[in-house]
Amino acid sequence: MRFVHIGDSHLGLSQFNRLAEDDGMNLREKLIYEHFSGGIDRIIAKRPDVLVHAGDLFDQVKPKTVAYTTALETLERLDAAGIPLVVIAGNHDMAKTRYTTSPFRVLEYHQAEVHAAYHYEYRKVEIGDTIFHLIPNMLERAHYRQEFDRIKISRSHANVLVTHGLASTLSDRRLNTVAEHEIDASMLDPAFDYIALGHYHGQQQVADHAWYCGSQEYCSYSEIRDVKGGLIVEPDKQSVEHLDLPCTPMLDLGSLPCDGLSGAEIGEAIREHIQPVDTGGDFPLCQLTLEGVRPEASRAIDPRTFMKERSRLLDLKLVFRTDERGVPSSRARSLAGIDYAAEFDTFVRGLGLPPDRQEFVLARGQAVIRTVMEQQSEGGDAAE
Repeated sequence: MRFVHIGDSHLGLSQFNRLAEDDGMNLREKLIYEHFSGGIDRIIAKRPDVLVHAGDLFDQVKPKTVAYTTALETLERLDAAGIPLVVIAGNHDMAKTRYTTSPFRVLEYHQAEVHAAYHYEYRKVEIGDTIFHLIPNMLERAHYRQEFDRIKISRSHANVLVTHGLASTLSDRRLNTVAEHEIDASMLDPAFDYIALGHYHGQQQVADHAWYCGSQEYCSYSEIRDVKGGLIVEPDKQSVEHLDLPCTPMLDLGSLPCDGLSGAEIGEAIREHIQPVDTGGDFPLCQLTLEGVRPEASRAIDPRTFMKERSRLLDLKLVFRTDERGVPSSRARSLAGIDYAAEFDTFVRGLGLPPDRQEFVLARGQAVIRTVMEQQSEGGDAAE
């Protein structure tokens, strides 16, 4: 068995106010569709026996029309190439109640060979000499273990576990997204020939034969150092090989010393710094750190100073480091939007409350924020 492991495609993710000139679609969203489609072409060219998608195919439970059509066109091409798709629901595209219809039901009406797990329960799929043990994103963390305990390792087949969540060994790298669950390290059992993980966006091995493939696209500036792409896996040979896939580049433009500079001088320095950036014909995402910026100077920076140079970029995030606090803050929003839970955490911890009072406020506030985030994710607009 030789298969490709991908995940976290987030079809439908739309950010920034940049529109495509030809059809007026949000440019970020359009590039994600185009790169995903190009990635499928590259995967088909590798002629794998199976394509495994480890969750978050869609960015929301109620996908946009173009997200759906992109997925269905993918099934057409996989079917023509004779490549089955094994896919599980992730925390973004898993319904948060048992009464909400899953977007994966539509995929199963296609004539292509699709094996989808999205019913809050373990599913076993046998393809050739391999059994894929599928555990989608669950309603509660404890449910992962309940479903995992139903697995019976086959002695006559290769065994591949496919699941979606954050390995406990990476607990310090939480994404703070809706329905993010932690996977107990004991589930990364060496009895499996391979464990295909989704949710964490950096390509990384976390245990024997256990890998995050990483997302195809950069979905947050916190991922700027991550390896992106997919994995080509041959369990019988214990072989795991990186697969490059198309994506929007994310560039760290370094830092600018801004001690004593006025807002106008900083704006000109930014213009001169980004002017020679080689975009390679793409629309890259760029991050620039401004060191030693005085608060009044940061407020006086006029973006029009470097508007022409910035027009070659999909986004420019400015990170301010001030003399007074030495704490980074950003003027531009990240790709995945504002992390309200993290913002609230930073705000509360900066109030200097007594420890017991601080923990109480954090616990209650975080609970309210996550409830609102889940409700918003569940009720996303699918009419586009």
